[in-house]
Amino acid sequence: MSRTESRDDPREDPSGGAGFVAAAAVARWGNIVDALTPVLGQRGLAALYRRTLTVAGRTHPCLLQALEDTEPVSFQPLRRMLVQQSADTAAAATDASLETFHELLNSLIGRSLTQRLLGTLWSPEFSGSPVQDKSK
Repeated sequence: MSRTESRDDPREDPSGGAGFVAAAAVARWGNIVDALTPVLGQRGLAALYRRTLTVAGRTHPCLLQALEDTEPVSFQPLRRMLVQQSADTAAAATDASLETFHELLNSLIGRSLTQRLLGTLWSPEFSGSPVQDKSK
């Protein structure tokens, strides 16, 4: 593939399209992991993430390609899968996974504790960029 073809394909461009969505999604997930690992542990968080992908994969089957058995979760399969999608599909799959994760976490530890633990990291929709911690 030539450089021109690579730049014209948004899935290959890390500054926009699916590449941008993938990088932002992995950054968002990394922030969530940082916030929740002290409470859930690596094993618990990995199990919740796998369950998230399995449940959200019912409506967004591409998410099933991102399942991983590692602890801690690396998110590399998620990044690879998202980059292979259109930007819209990648964003929709990310929205679904984050919403599903939030719902599962709410059901496990309750809405109040979920809100306290995630704080500013949680937003109901994936905006395409990671949420920054404003407390620092």
